[in-house]
Amino acid sequence: MRKANNEAVLLARHIHLFLSHYVPSQQSCSPHTLRSYQYALSLFVGFLETEKGINSANLESECFNQLMIEEWLVWLMDKRGSSPATCNNRLASMRTFLKYLGSREISMLYLYEASTRIKRKRELRKQVKGMSKDAVKALLSVPNMSTIAGRRDLVLMIAIYSTAARINEILSLKVKHVFLDVAKPYITIIGKGNKIRTMYLLPKAVAHFKRYLAEFHSEKDSTEAYVFYSRNNGPDSKLSQTAVSKRLKIHAQKAHIICEGVPLGLHAHQLRHAKASHWLEDGMNIIQISFLLGHEQLQTTMVYMDITLEQEIKALATLEDENESSVSKKWKVAKNNNLADFCGVYKISK
Repeated sequence: MRKANNEAVLLARHIHLFLSHYVPSQQSCSPHTLRSYQYALSLFVGFLETEKGINSANLESECFNQLMIEEWLVWLMDKRGSSPATCNNRLASMRTFLKYLGSREISMLYLYEASTRIKRKRELRKQVKGMSKDAVKALLSVPNMSTIAGRRDLVLMIAIYSTAARINEILSLKVKHVFLDVAKPYITIIGKGNKIRTMYLLPKAVAHFKRYLAEFHSEKDSTEAYVFYSRNNGPDSKLSQTAVSKRLKIHAQKAHIICEGVPLGLHAHQLRHAKASHWLEDGMNIIQISFLLGHEQLQTTMVYMDITLEQEIKALATLEDENESSVSKKWKVAKNNNLADFCGVYKISK
């Protein structure tokens, strides 16, 4: 077995430091972002090893050049079936790493500069199918209130729709984030990058929340308990998105019979999208909608809502009205030539 060369050790060390120290230290980084970086680098290392025959003995900076990254993106699409959007996300992660690498090793800065010349894949944006207010009403009418799951599902859907929060934001909601016995009841949403949003609740939503908490949470429960939790693992374990997805589709099948506007393949994001659209229909300021959705850029809200030019003009007109009124340090000891182990990333199966 050939010994790892000095440059390989240097690169492996920087991959480890990037994933275990640099990324987690960024205030805007969420656990999901960290996993995205970890997976992207794991995929790239797997590509180098399986497709290019690279190991700890011949790993070098040129393995991260523009041509190699472009070939990697083609491999992601052709061999792994990745979508253009996914490839663009992987490319963004790689660029972030190379920018970090160049800031630590000036001789490798050219790799980042070259990566910025790689063109993003053209994405075909999927239109989110909207839901009318009647469709939402039909959906909220179908949960079986004689069952525990039905009562939970109703409040969960009300929480998503009334706040237009992301599904993970709702599932991450803890008892300490719910404030119902105040003049203006609200919940605190911890969004992307740990940014906090205050979402006020209307009286009907408050009533549902109070009944739910009285039934599903005792006074003995910690304020750290998840509002919507796994029945198998208890209040300390939040409900999974997979479980929510299954339940939503069950309710959607029933609601579709009442109102054809309820998508049979309903997912939580459509409730968020529906609420944003209904806010716009009700004349809410587009800036307010953008804030409530947790978007940093107004254009993101415009694209997200997939509104027409006419709707966009009306939305912008509301502005005028408003103005007027941990990875282990495996790089240290290379027991074999497995490149993933050497770099301290996940080994990706073919």
